[in-house]
Amino acid sequence: MSVHRMQRIAAVGITVVLAGVLAAGCGKKGNDNGGGSSSGSKSDGVKVGLVTDVGGLNDKSFNALANKGYEKAKDKLDATGQVIESKSDSDYAKNLGAQVKNGSDIVVGIGFLMGDAVKDAASKAKDTDFAIVDYTYADDKGAWAASDNIAGILFKEQEAGYLAGALAGKAEMDGKLDGLNDAHVLSAIGGQEIPPVIKYIAGFQAGVKSQCGDCKVLVDYSQDFVDQQKCKDRALTQISKGSDVVFQVAGGCGLGALAAAKEKGVWGIGVDADQSYLGDHILTSAVKRVDESVYTMIDKEGTGDFPGGKATVFGLKEDGVGLGKIAQPAQQYQSVVDDATKAINDGSLTVPETLS
Repeated sequence: MSVHRMQRIAAVGITVVLAGVLAAGCGKKGNDNGGGSSSGSKSDGVKVGLVTDVGGLNDKSFNALANKGYEKAKDKLDATGQVIESKSDSDYAKNLGAQVKNGSDIVVGIGFLMGDAVKDAASKAKDTDFAIVDYTYADDKGAWAASDNIAGILFKEQEAGYLAGALAGKAEMDGKLDGLNDAHVLSAIGGQEIPPVIKYIAGFQAGVKSQCGDCKVLVDYSQDFVDQQKCKDRALTQISKGSDVVFQVAGGCGLGALAAAKEKGVWGIGVDADQSYLGDHILTSAVKRVDESVYTMIDKEGTGDFPGGKATVFGLKEDGVGLGKIAQPAQQYQSVVDDATKAINDGSLTVPETLS
């Protein structure tokens, strides 16, 4: 049981403090006395409030994975709570506040774009723990510039991007797969120029270049994580310029880019989740295990080990990133992926986080 949680339970018996907390709208655990919990759940489970980014639960990647981690916590840890989907960035503060008022022990914000809203909510609800995916409040010197009831969750997206790029670069250099042309052009479509997206693409570019020095990687941004048509249009433009491998780094919007790849008979690379289920045109996916990181934070909340006041980083070594299923025709290049994985893990290869 976390320190914050024990403090809240102790406050139940103090009438004046309880009244003050309720008036301030601070989080109170709703199931310590058997009330407010979901039907059939155990009273000692952590109460979770999950708030999605604008992509929502149907993005088939980032937000869906976070929800998967919450569902696992419900199954394995008897967690309770609810998920609120954000429709626009103006919903963030309102939705986070609602989860505090719901009595959540831990509120989880999904995505870099929620950074300011989570910081503000945590400063107002000191008795509630917060975790945010893809964001840190540490400055350049490592000092934490937020309240210590927030934990950041970061990933080394560049490492997953590098593995996908090395595989794609080797395939390009070899030129034997159906759908490849002689132009040696690949491409990436990001949702917005934010750190996790940039790291994915920077790693992808470096991985491609490691195997195909004369390959060119086109980069574009849809400025959207939802509208699939925007990503499809940009992918079609890239394909018209010779790209025969399209890497999507745009959440639900990026599904449009992968649809364009299928339509034009070229290869697509998924992101965050293993998106091989979309069809045989998926070369592989750069996987980020958001589900496991969210589950870990909920578990730590319950055991009293909540890592507030710092960011926890998940990379290849921590099994926080990796590759999804590799298309059968490209499995002949598995050794390239294995060699890159070994080099990253033993420290002989440091993958760049910014585009060259």
